[in-house]
Amino acid sequence: MNMEPTLGQPRIEADGFLLRPLRGSDAGLIAMYAGDARVARMTRTIPHPFPPGAAEALIARALSPERSEDLWAMDGSKQGGTEVMGLIGLEKLDRGQSQVAFWVAPAFWNTGVASAALAAIIAANPHDSQTLFAEIFQDNPASARVLTNGGFAYLGDAESYSVARAATVPTWTYTRKLS
Repeated sequence: MNMEPTLGQPRIEADGFLLRPLRGSDAGLIAMYAGDARVARMTRTIPHPFPPGAAEALIARALSPERSEDLWAMDGSKQGGTEVMGLIGLEKLDRGQSQVAFWVAPAFWNTGVASAALAAIIAANPHDSQTLFAEIFQDNPASARVLTNGGFAYLGDAESYSVARAATVPTWTYTRKLS
């Protein structure tokens, strides 16, 4: 873990790329990738169509000292890749718990980027969490594999609202003990 924090958020080395805090120059790539219906439909909060200014608002929230979630860009630029391959977030809950969420741009699906980002977050444990939770839509088996391959165990079924789908969607909840 690189000790150059931005608002208390560290840069984290992943396998083949860097997890780093968001910056203003990420807006274009975030808007392009989040604007893809395939990405938006697998998240709770990304609207589709993706409105103008939404990426900038996301970045402003991510850089706010009052933020409720730490967000990292999956940045492959040091290895000649793109500056944003996806995002991974960690929301601090109570009692030593955090919830992880991620999305990866379709161009990087099935490349191991999500698995490497999750492994890096687990290894760094920037919130010093004892337990991590994750929730995915039941029609997203690729993310389920990322979680189970990352040591997460199935906890149960629930449902969550998806802005892009304008509907409540069945979810699977996973957990992983860290200490």
